[in-house]
Amino acid sequence: MKKFAVCILSLAMCTLSAFAAQNKNELPKNFLTSKKSIHANKPGGLHGKGNIPTPHGFPVGVDSLLNFTDHFEAPGVYFDGSAHHIWEYSMVGKKPAQGGTTTINAPVVPVIIDMRNNDGTPAYATNQFGQSVRLISLPDPFIQLFMNGPVFGVSNYTSSPAPTQITDAIQRAEFGNKARADWHTLLAGNVKTTRTMVLTADNFFFAFNDDGSCCLFVLASDPAFTAQLFPPSTPDNSTVMGAAEVAGDVTTKDISTFMFPNTYLYENNDPNQCCVLGYHSFDLEAGDSTNNNQPRFYVMNYSSWISPGLFGGGFEDVTAHSHEVAETFNDPFVGYDGIHNIVPFWLINGQCQDLMEVGDVIEGFSNATYPVTIGGYTYHPQTEALLPWFEFQSNSTAIDRPYSYPDETVLTSLSAPQPLNCQ
Repeated sequence: MKKFAVCILSLAMCTLSAFAAQNKNELPKNFLTSKKSIHANKPGGLHGKGNIPTPHGFPVGVDSLLNFTDHFEAPGVYFDGSAHHIWEYSMVGKKPAQGGTTTINAPVVPVIIDMRNNDGTPAYATNQFGQSVRLISLPDPFIQLFMNGPVFGVSNYTSSPAPTQITDAIQRAEFGNKARADWHTLLAGNVKTTRTMVLTADNFFFAFNDDGSCCLFVLASDPAFTAQLFPPSTPDNSTVMGAAEVAGDVTTKDISTFMFPNTYLYENNDPNQCCVLGYHSFDLEAGDSTNNNQPRFYVMNYSSWISPGLFGGGFEDVTAHSHEVAETFNDPFVGYDGIHNIVPFWLINGQCQDLMEVGDVIEGFSNATYPVTIGGYTYHPQTEALLPWFEFQSNSTAIDRPYSYPDETVLTSLSAPQPLNCQ
């Protein structure tokens, strides 16, 4: 089965400016520079009503990664219009009060974008120097920087007495004094076999690098991209994720990243309806006798490396990856059952939601990113909203009492209580 209820980091596009492209699918180099951050939803979830959960992982009877459940109380309106006051959630790792370090395997699958003509033959285009260039975009130049960044690399944060990863620092800040001092949830990042995604000419646009090579960026049609990412069934070698699953490069116990080189998605066959920089979701596949026939949830994210200067607002390098991994920690199954991680409706920067999507709350702010320097390179991960903000706590119980972290100054107030769909 395919992805469920994905959460997306996306950017609004202005209309195409006048541009005399030499090639049908070519776009100007500055096509992405004036975009503003928005959120786009994908359908999913069953939206039922639940009871206060047990302190064990969700969902029961499913083969997936370690997680814990809890709940909070706050007045609000459910998506069916009914009044609701008990809200349940699942998060990655062990309960904060248990303490100890949980390390989760975090495979990274780099992906090549291989652009083809509609008949399947390799696509070429003429660059600004009159040279014929094969349209294939490689992740290789970005892999090491991606792995060294704050999602997997460590740095100093106020929520931890020792250097740690940024998502662990956010979780420690989120639970404040509820967590034991030795509580950590860490990712063991490791690079797996590079996979190739083939896109045909009706489903991509591109821009050349300044030196005439391919590619400064690639825009891919969301439906075509998704069909080439998720397997139609298992076992299946025909898609990027399917091949990684069959090879054992990604498993149900992992948080898996599919890392793309400056590859962004557009909707409705229109490159102006762009750009999705990443999303988190899971692939649901049937079980078999090797796992007691339990359904398999492969928790994953698609994240693009973002080269400096493509977008405004400080969105670059690992902004998308940090956003998606933080949301995976806080909402690994993306409201799948309509119970866990459904929260009271919130409204900020024109965005209305009822999911615990910690990155979406912040992405519309001009100061959404938080510079972190590791190994002499300054990265731009995103600041995230904290659990007390979704709980509508008038006095935050997070460490230092903020609603956002690492930059505690971004989110300084709660959303006003919202009616159904904020209307």
